[in-house]
Amino acid sequence: MIGRDVLLDASPLVAFLNQRDQWYGACREAWNGLADRCVTTEAVLVEASHIVAERGGRRAWPLELLIGAGIPIVALHLPVHRQCAVLMRTYADTPMDYADATLVALSDVLGIRRVFTTDRRGFATYRGARGVPFEVLPK
Repeated sequence: MIGRDVLLDASPLVAFLNQRDQWYGACREAWNGLADRCVTTEAVLVEASHIVAERGGRRAWPLELLIGAGIPIVALHLPVHRQCAVLMRTYADTPMDYADATLVALSDVLGIRRVFTTDRRGFATYRGARGVPFEVLPK
C-alpha cells in the first residue's frame, strides 16, 4: 500500500456518482487529487453500493469506480473485526456504523490519519488506538 495515505469512506463514492448530491462538487473536485492516494474496505464498498442502488443507481457503480481508479479494497482479518466490534460499542452514541469502524481499525493497521468523507461529525469524534484525531478531506 505504498503511497496510500487516505482512507476512503462510502459518502464520497455516493456523492461522486450522483450530481444531485449536495457533496457532488466538492467530492468530484477532490477526487482527482485523492483517488491515487486512497484505500478502502469491503464494508465501505457494500455500504456505497447499497446507498447508490437505493437512490436509483446501479449497484455496480461504486465497484466500477474503485476498479477504474485502482483503489485497493482491503479485506480484514478476525482480530481487526474484533476491534471493529469494540469501536462500535465505544462510539454507539455517535453512532458508528460497521463501515466506519472498518476504516478506523484499518487506520491503526496502516497508520493512516486522513479520511476522505463527508461524515464530519463521525470522523471528528472517532479516534484510533493511539487517540490521534483524523484529518477529514475535503476541507
